Amino acid sequence: MHKRTKIRIAIFILMVGMACMFTAVVTDYWAVLSPRVEVANTTCEAAHFGLWRLCKKHVYISQDIFQEGKACGPISLPGEENCTYFGHFTPGKDAEIFEYKTQKEYNISAAAISIFSLAFMILGSLALLCSCGGQKRDYLLKPAGMFYAFAGLCAFISLEVMRQSVKRMIESEDTIWMEYSYGWSFACACSGFVLLFLTGIALLVLSMPQMPRNPWETCMDAEPEQVE
Repeated sequence: MHKRTKIRIAIFILMVGMACMFTAVVTDYWAVLSPRVEVANTTCEAAHFGLWRLCKKHVYISQDIFQEGKACGPISLPGEENCTYFGHFTPGKDAEIFEYKTQKEYNISAAAISIFSLAFMILGSLALLCSCGGQKRDYLLKPAGMFYAFAGLCAFISLEVMRQSVKRMIESEDTIWMEYSYGWSFACACSGFVLLFLTGIALLVLSMPQMPRNPWETCMDAEPEQVE
């Protein structure tokens, strides 16, 4: 396969990775938290949250869907939903104070790191656009690959911070949440991390000069390879 074709495939994969990461950043289904339901025909409170806000939903559990000891939900059931941005969250009771502090600290960290990921994606895209000006600008593919790899690394750190946030919420005795699951926003972030990090490194490798053809030839002596 020609080198230019490989680079085009890498750019396409990077675009998919950027779309996945952007979708994860702006949506609120990174994790779903649920309390256990002990009786039927009652209303329980489930929650889902992302980097910017926490949404609580009152779900009615009828006799038809009730299973003793199971979690409240699924979250897709109809019910009244209330979403609050973490920056404007007003704590009340002791449990809510713990929940507020925990989520705000972790989510501000995860959101800030995700902003760095978006910034690296923008810088990588600018480097890619500049490299399209001709063969003399192929050297810009190297910083582009590095920027995308850094974006993927930031996405991974944001994922880990969010995972620790969910773990602390579940393990605490001050909250009602007993079970959790990761949502489709979390899956998008995972996909974005894998695609950006691996393809960024692949683009960096593809932009490197060709290896010497002869054992006695050094990299400095080898003729530069132009991407056609």
